[in-house]
Amino acid sequence: MKHPVDVHVGKRVRHRRWMVGMTQQQLAEKVGIKFQQIQKYETGMNRISASRLWDIAEALQVPVSFFFEGLEEEQGATRPAEGEKVPGDILADKEALELVRSYYAIPENQRRRLFELARVLSDKM
Repeated sequence: MKHPVDVHVGKRVRHRRWMVGMTQQQLAEKVGIKFQQIQKYETGMNRISASRLWDIAEALQVPVSFFFEGLEEEQGATRPAEGEKVPGDILADKEALELVRSYYAIPENQRRRLFELARVLSDKM
């Protein structure tokens, strides 16, 4: 049976990997394992050891604590059915993820202007 913490950490691994545009194969090569193991980690089927999580964090350029962010809120809420999006888990939506990737691909000065435009538009809706 999958433990909710393992599922959460796996989701965070998957989201970060998507954010940086890395495939499971690429992450597996950086960490020195097979891509099937990454698949199992991302679904929460296999628990990630501390040393492996450290390696994954280095490969994805985030602190280890990144993988546990939002866990408290998720544990406090009623657990969703399998396959259902967790409220507030905006990066589970592929369109939102693509939008975030595209946003960070924009040069910083233009990105700030786009952010301000989005803020103004959302306030008027």
